[in-house]
Amino acid sequence: MKIPRKPPKLQEILKKQSGDPVDFLVKMGQSVRDTTFNNQYIHWDELRLKDLPKDTDIEEIWAGLKFRRMGNRKDIPLEDKAGSLFSYCTPDYLQESLAYIDRHASGKIQTADQITNSQTRNRYIISSLMEEAIRSSQLEGAATTRKAAKEMIRTGRAPIDKNERMIYNNYLTMQHIRKITDKTLQPSTVLDIHKKVTKGTLDDPDEAGRLRKEEDGFVRVVQNNDGLILHDPPSAEELPKRLSGMCDFANKKIPDSYLHPVLRAIILHFWLSYDHPFTDGNGRTARALFYWLMLREGYWLCEFISISHVLRNAPSKYARSFLYTETDDNDLTYFLIYNLRVIRKAINELFQYIEKKETEITLLENRSRKLLKLNHRQKALISHALRNPDGVYTFASHKQSHGVSFQTARTDLLSLEKSGYLVKEKIGRAYHFYPAKNLTDKLA
Repeated sequence: MKIPRKPPKLQEILKKQSGDPVDFLVKMGQSVRDTTFNNQYIHWDELRLKDLPKDTDIEEIWAGLKFRRMGNRKDIPLEDKAGSLFSYCTPDYLQESLAYIDRHASGKIQTADQITNSQTRNRYIISSLMEEAIRSSQLEGAATTRKAAKEMIRTGRAPIDKNERMIYNNYLTMQHIRKITDKTLQPSTVLDIHKKVTKGTLDDPDEAGRLRKEEDGFVRVVQNNDGLILHDPPSAEELPKRLSGMCDFANKKIPDSYLHPVLRAIILHFWLSYDHPFTDGNGRTARALFYWLMLREGYWLCEFISISHVLRNAPSKYARSFLYTETDDNDLTYFLIYNLRVIRKAINELFQYIEKKETEITLLENRSRKLLKLNHRQKALISHALRNPDGVYTFASHKQSHGVSFQTARTDLLSLEKSGYLVKEKIGRAYHFYPAKNLTDKLA
């Protein structure tokens, strides 16, 4: 990835113009109207690559876009290293996305029974927490497969290396986040979250749960392949004051004017990432804070989605949204729009996943009357076993997957084994259960 080119300053463009300023403003506005960007919030670096109409003055178009954006820009109380404020605009896509998220992720919404039914919702929450823990850690460089990571969490075995420890920490932290949404955000809360996500993963264990110090040296965001500096955060001496300001922002003490809660959550994510207050683990902490604020503000569906899953599929776009903001007069709109797309995609993927599962369960139930005698947890295990003939199940993994007691998990699996759907084998002190080789025939 290359650092995006900084746009020309509006003042510099205007200085080049001769003649009547009013005529230039009219011409500039016409140039923008004559150019279609499909409602994109386009950056200068993208504008340069567009196939523009013949004899079009690209700086004239940029000036027109900037004038339009300046008309509804709103400042937020986050300053860059030079003391300039960050701000954002409210283009149509941003407003439409907020309405979509309000409609689909909060309040009394119409959604699938599996995530509103108290008997089954734990399974979806746990699955989502696993996915977020894995993908968020992989964004930070954890090198392990999704399958191995899920197996570790489901079986409850101890992490075997730093990569698995990162994922396990994330999983525990996401569970912790759900329990503290009724509390205000304090600097100590942020430090505690960081300590939880980095426990046992840092070269210096003393760096967990504390702000970076001057003696830690330069902490920068660099590109892995060539060492290109992508972000140079504020100095360590500024961090206590900036962290306090960030908590005031999260707790709605600032700004005085209304700010949509979803935008506040995304900006909180950006704020911690920009300040980069820790030697490592900043991204995981920032995403955890995003979830904390979304859940605190009543967007309960966020318990069931993984934004890191979407981010992991296009990490360069995630990084570019930061860079566009920093290179274009601290315009947060780029970062906001990108993250709104991510949230919407995560919500859509959840609904598609649930629809797929509903179809599978319906086909399975139509296929076998025997399944009607099973409870919802046993049905879920059998459904998983049909798709994964090499699956392994234990009392501990079943307990963890469904959030039930050990005795309930034991009863479920022994009943399935007695019915011939699972085969039992004792390994050490624990029983392992495998799908019966003729499982499909037994269900037919």
